[in-house]
Amino acid sequence: MGKRRFSGLEVSLMVVFALMMVVSIVLIVLFATGEGGILHLLLQQLKCEARGCCWGPVDASNVPWCFFPINHGYTVESIEQPNSFGKPSFSPLYYSHPCIKTRPHSRYLCGFFPFPQIYDPNNERFEVPHEHVNKVLSSNPSVPLRSTLEITEKPFGLTVRRGKDQKVLFDTRMAPLVFADQYLQISAKLPSNNVYGLGEHVHTQYLHDMNWRTWPIFTRDSFPNGGTHNLYGHYPFFLCLEDDTGKSFGVFLMNSNAMEVTLQPAPAVTYRTIGGILDFYVFFGDTPEQVVQEFLELIGRPVIPAYWSLGFQLSRWDYGSLNEVKATVERNRAVGIPYDIQYTDIDYMEEKKDFTYDKVKFSELPQFADYLHEKGQRYILILDPAVATSKLIGDVPYESYDRGTEKKAWVFEADGETPLIGEVWPGETVFPDYTSEKCIEWWIDEYERFSKVVKHDALWIDMNEVSNFKQGSSKGCTVNNLNYPPFTPNILDKLMYSKTLCMDAKHDWGDHYDVHSLYGYSMVLATEKALQRVFGGNRTLMLTRSSFPGVGKYSGHWLGDNAANWNDIKWAIPGMLEFGLFGVPYIGADICGFFDNSTEELCRRWMQVGAFYPFSRNHNAQGYKPQDPAAYGADSLLVETSRHYLMIRYTLLPYLYTLFYKAHTTGETVVRPVMHEFFSDSESWNVDRQFLWGKYLLITPVLDPGVDTVEAYLPNTVWYDYETMEQRTTTGKVKLYLPADKLGLHIRGGAILPTQRPDVTTTYSRRNPMGLIVALDENSQAAGELFWDDGDSRGTDAFIIVVLCLCSCVDVLVPTLVLFLHGLTLTLGETYLVKWEIKEEEYQRLDCYPEENADEEKCKARGCVWRPSDTVHIPWCFYPEDYGYSVTAAEETNSGMTVDITRNMKYKSSGRPDSPDINTLRVEIRYHTSDMLQFKIWDPTTERYEVPVPLSVPDAPETDENKRLYKVLFTKNPFGIQVIRKSTGTTIWDSSLPGFTFSDMFIQVSTRLSSEFVYGFGETEHPTYKHNLNYHTWGMFSKDQPPGYKLNCYGVHPFYMGLEDTADAHGVLLLNSNAMDVTFQPTPALTYRTLGGILDFYMVLGPTPEMVVQEYTALIGRPVLPAYWSLGFQLCRYGYANDLEIRDLYTEMRAAGIPYDVQYADIDYMERQLDFVLDSEFPNLPALVNEMRAEGMRFIFILDPAISGNETDYPAFERGLAADVFIKYPKEISDEIVWGKVRGTRWPHKACIDIDKIQCGQISQMAFTAFPDFFRSTTAAWWQNEIMDFYNNTLKFDGIWIDMNEPASFVHGTVGGKCLGNPLLENPPYMPPLESKHLGLNHKTLCMNSEQILSNGKRVKHYDVHNLYGWSHAKPTYDALLSTTGKRGVVVTRSTYPSSGKWAGHWLGDNTASWDQLYKSIIGMMEFSLFGIPYTGADICGFFNPAEYEMCLRWMQLGAFYPYSRNHNSINNPRQDPVAWNSTFTDASRDVLNIRYTLLPYLYTLMFEAHTKGTTVVRPVLHEFVTDRSTWDVYKQFLWGPALLISPLNYQHSIYSPIACNYYCFHQAKDIGVRKQMLNMPTPIDHINLHVRGGYILPWQKPENTTAYSRKNPLGLIVALSDSGTAQGSFFWDDGEGIGKGKQTITKCSWSLGSMHLVQYSPTVCTSLAYDQMPSK
Repeated sequence: MGKRRFSGLEVSLMVVFALMMVVSIVLIVLFATGEGGILHLLLQQLKCEARGCCWGPVDASNVPWCFFPINHGYTVESIEQPNSFGKPSFSPLYYSHPCIKTRPHSRYLCGFFPFPQIYDPNNERFEVPHEHVNKVLSSNPSVPLRSTLEITEKPFGLTVRRGKDQKVLFDTRMAPLVFADQYLQISAKLPSNNVYGLGEHVHTQYLHDMNWRTWPIFTRDSFPNGGTHNLYGHYPFFLCLEDDTGKSFGVFLMNSNAMEVTLQPAPAVTYRTIGGILDFYVFFGDTPEQVVQEFLELIGRPVIPAYWSLGFQLSRWDYGSLNEVKATVERNRAVGIPYDIQYTDIDYMEEKKDFTYDKVKFSELPQFADYLHEKGQRYILILDPAVATSKLIGDVPYESYDRGTEKKAWVFEADGETPLIGEVWPGETVFPDYTSEKCIEWWIDEYERFSKVVKHDALWIDMNEVSNFKQGSSKGCTVNNLNYPPFTPNILDKLMYSKTLCMDAKHDWGDHYDVHSLYGYSMVLATEKALQRVFGGNRTLMLTRSSFPGVGKYSGHWLGDNAANWNDIKWAIPGMLEFGLFGVPYIGADICGFFDNSTEELCRRWMQVGAFYPFSRNHNAQGYKPQDPAAYGADSLLVETSRHYLMIRYTLLPYLYTLFYKAHTTGETVVRPVMHEFFSDSESWNVDRQFLWGKYLLITPVLDPGVDTVEAYLPNTVWYDYETMEQRTTTGKVKLYLPADKLGLHIRGGAILPTQRPDVTTTYSRRNPMGLIVALDENSQAAGELFWDDGDSRGTDAFIIVVLCLCSCVDVLVPTLVLFLHGLTLTLGETYLVKWEIKEEEYQRLDCYPEENADEEKCKARGCVWRPSDTVHIPWCFYPEDYGYSVTAAEETNSGMTVDITRNMKYKSSGRPDSPDINTLRVEIRYHTSDMLQFKIWDPTTERYEVPVPLSVPDAPETDENKRLYKVLFTKNPFGIQVIRKSTGTTIWDSSLPGFTFSDMFIQVSTRLSSEFVYGFGETEHPTYKHNLNYHTWGMFSKDQPPGYKLNCYGVHPFYMGLEDTADAHGVLLLNSNAMDVTFQPTPALTYRTLGGILDFYMVLGPTPEMVVQEYTALIGRPVLPAYWSLGFQLCRYGYANDLEIRDLYTEMRAAGIPYDVQYADIDYMERQLDFVLDSEFPNLPALVNEMRAEGMRFIFILDPAISGNETDYPAFERGLAADVFIKYPKEISDEIVWGKVRGTRWPHKACIDIDKIQCGQISQMAFTAFPDFFRSTTAAWWQNEIMDFYNNTLKFDGIWIDMNEPASFVHGTVGGKCLGNPLLENPPYMPPLESKHLGLNHKTLCMNSEQILSNGKRVKHYDVHNLYGWSHAKPTYDALLSTTGKRGVVVTRSTYPSSGKWAGHWLGDNTASWDQLYKSIIGMMEFSLFGIPYTGADICGFFNPAEYEMCLRWMQLGAFYPYSRNHNSINNPRQDPVAWNSTFTDASRDVLNIRYTLLPYLYTLMFEAHTKGTTVVRPVLHEFVTDRSTWDVYKQFLWGPALLISPLNYQHSIYSPIACNYYCFHQAKDIGVRKQMLNMPTPIDHINLHVRGGYILPWQKPENTTAYSRKNPLGLIVALSDSGTAQGSFFWDDGEGIGKGKQTITKCSWSLGSMHLVQYSPTVCTSLAYDQMPSK
């Protein structure tokens, strides 16, 4: 018998069986061994592969493991092209879907592209019956399909491009199309990650997270408490901002079925919907606002609400009775809260039944509207869709239900006959089918009947998602593919009919499965008809909870049942912004929260921000405490601040109403994201804790508990504080101080805001006069408009357009101002023009009464003119034209002029009796050099104090007029000096202005300026490098004062550089050391006021900015050359507890490999803060210093000038006393030392931390301190001896840090506070605007009558030389350092004066850890570059306050390019050194410091050139590119010398690339390829933008952990070729610390090399190297 042969079928079955057995065994083993996870994954893989998909596990969260193969989807079978708008049909490709087609829309709307519909040609499918879309589409497409749409045939894909630039916007080729009966999926790649929209959900931020986030869309009654679940509305619309050009587009999927949308990092979007068709619309924009306008043109522009509906509103669920409602009304009326609308929730109804009212608790409800109307208020009530089936109380028929049943108005079960029964608030209910005409008729009729019973003004509809307390119905839901579809999107509960109706329920429009998300939309359409029936021509208001695109055409929306917590107050802003996108601008959240009890603080802050919600309603839930404003107490802060901001709201309602008109007519947003207006600023893209009203009003609320400082973003334009109308001086990320009663409110420059005097209701406020707020922009322009009608009627069309015209007949600088116009009477239908004329005379006025409290009598007593002005800042009291001095004699020689002048006696006195006028003066003008002149004005009859600072002027003047760059003239009456640049004819100084005053203690002189571009004057914090000439006054008087706006700080530098319109530059020094101020005004002009001495001006003529600095430093002295090691990174902290802390820091820094050269000790190392005495907590510091120095490190210690006088054994004081070095009173008054208190036996860290808080009772326990008089040669010798003794016997050091040398004292004047001598010296007749000026000049310093003795023996008052104390301290300290150590070292001083840079560097003082201080440090460094002190920098990461991580890291990156690079902070703050954070911070710090150390040879060369030539080190961009006027205002980036551009991140990602040069990215050696434009640069957290200028050679050296080691490495060159292929540079080298010239190398380099652009060159190996070999770390 032969062997049986198996058939092919049998063989196949056997193989399958064997495979099944293997799989089964594997599964059994896995189950038995407990490997359930693996089993699950195997099952998932099998399911995936069964779909024909690919399985690929990845080690990343959210990334799908099951994904489509590239050949999945459809292929195109044919394309019909009847009119260039193709109609492809296609069939499945490797997937069993039905054959489907695309069809072009047969109608189009200009401005957007309707994506081809994808549908099933063989079976009719549900399509949204939108009431507006089908009306507005035209039959003529705006662009041919072929220019915007590309069809890929296999696999099928659609690509949408912009017609103009063909940029791909929406590309479905990235994944296959899936089109099944109940599952449709399509994906599209997007051009950027900047996606906004999709809803309704709680999005905790406005900008979407694209990291695989899935958002379900399906209307649902749920709480908006976070998470990704679906909420009340259905919005498959998003906006995508492509880049900083503002190019944006939007995408809308017209589909109402349940769906989910997934956002992924590609970036891409995937839609999955379970029904209907794919009906996309793409809106091309270009800007975000244009995208919204196009979207709303499609779905319907928003309704313009009744004017009264913009008023404040009160509501709550369950007042309990009408009496309680009225009590609420009355108490809020009583406290004067502006308040227009009162609501009642469902508790007004009888048993919560629609169209009824509770005849017991709300018996007077029919008359309630009249009660409100009497006071100008309105009444709104609520209706829900669900209708009870039960009878009314007393078994009375519920006729509304009966009539609806008769009409067959309800949603039916699947049979189409039986009303579906559910349960809502009134119990068992049926649900109206608003898609049915019968239902609509019933609804209109019932509403009309009820409106005749209970009078009201508008309607609130709720629960219309539709909400059902039963799951589907009282019977449950049948198991079928509608109630349980094959795929359920990730909706809440993952059950289609959860809290709603069965999906197979029947509506007139179709199955509930398809129309569920349209229920609220259909109810809105029906309710609109009902409102029109009842209110006729009155506009009224509708408010709905559930919504769909197009609802905004008729209704507003609130953000649902939120809670009283700090999350929900935050999340309301993204919610409002999104509904602005969705076309529902009448939007807001329940103020103070719906659920839970609101704290007073939360409700107060919510009332502040809620005052700026378009829909502004306070509403809370049953069972919680009342939260209307008055409930917190009539005198509460909450009531006060609520009333304040609601009054502002009502003031601005004409503006808000105009915004709604614009939304209604053009589709503009009302509540507007900052991004919409500033899309080119990437920092605005994720701003969602602030919002705008339209273009012009920025609202910045407080959204966190317990804070009064908010970090806000003010884009780079002109902003005015609404409450003060002062212009903001800083933009970008700023800190706003917003105490408990304030929120941030700013008007954008360029705005005209219509206003109206507010009242407690709009009824009353609309009777008041109107006004305008006009806020000028940087171009002194503004524009705006006003829409005005009766506020209530439908169909009005009356405009009032207000446009500002700024007219000026003279060439003056017009300041940015805010103008108020009040009491306007405007006629509807008219157009108005406001003409604001700036008069020449006003801007020529020079202030005759700069003190406070000027009035006409005081003004005229000074012989001045009193003339009020409507223009802000214009002086009302000003000098007459002939006020001043006139020439009585003049003599001119070829070396200068001498002029005698006499005061015009027509004016009896300058008005300060304690400062008698000096009637006769002498003027001497000296032509020192071809580019420098001096003019000096003094009293020839009486000796006056003159500044004892020696200047370098040539022995012989420049007598050859042809060589001089300038010409000098003078005017006779009034006397004035004019300096003219001969090459251009520009007048750069003209003091022939009225007001010249020269009295004993007050001197004033004014000059016209050549332009508005003025730089310099210090030391104080300036918000910009270029001065603002809009009437700003800056005081100068050295003081222990941390940096702050308009606060006089540590040094005094009366020097400025002026840029002329011809791009020439000049500099002016006033050599005067008395307290003074300078005032700028828009003329442009400058006024000096000083309290003594003489006027001694020096002017240098440049003509370039760099030459100005070179000529100025030639005059005052070239800067010192610091030791090479002092260019290394440095660490310091006030608050080291002991030497072990310093050792631990040193060890950690070394272990981290961070370059680090210098360690400091602050006053902690001192015993009781006594100079030259080591603290017992630092016994091992000398050994540690020796150890560090042996390893290549250096050590700097601090010294203060004040010396304790209370010690029993303190040699420094005793030797000083013996040498008579301390400041005393004049002998004719007393021979006593002028005692102060600074640091001594009890210093604040052992008592009271804040030296300003004298009330803490610890100042009295401090030691008396004496202040050395460093003018004396004996003092210098004593000081040097003490320093040398400390070095030899206690502690070695390499540099000295001198502090508190303004001089600072912790008492005012002297111990006891009573200064001896002339009290006018302490409180002079005129006080400049100094910090604490009301406390006198001796505030926090010495008595002004103290006596100091100059080196020539001349006795002077501290009043005159106070500002020179730090200057006098610097040279003795530098001399002592050199003689003690025998090496160059470095001295760093806090207080400075012109020429301090000859001996010392400077740090910018006790700054704070804040972003604005980061960028302002650049301004400070650039100013000190002008002042001749190039070795400068700020305390990196800030001195005061804890540093924030990113800010500190960015500051480390910036600080790596400070010439003086030191991280330093204060006691009781956390550490902020580079190893105090995390490894990311450490690595980034190491990397950027390695770049610094690589470039130290270049920096050292720049320091040498500053020392020898006077050039700047930190260099403003304008110094190199002065012909490019765009650089004249650049102050957030800077140069090292001419060749390295540093552009740190200070909340700006853009840099300016000047004209006429090429720049290479330092990190990549690539030409950036742009000229004369702002360039957006990526700036990741570990990166700072550095660019090397073409045409320059930079020396470099391989970095090490200290300069001691890096200096041993080979040197190299970076060669950056210019456009012509050449480069040049110089290089200085010596031993780095020797005194005198010693052995030096000065090398000049040049290069010419074909087409190469950036190479390295080793001078020892003459070969070029690849740039990537250069060490960058």
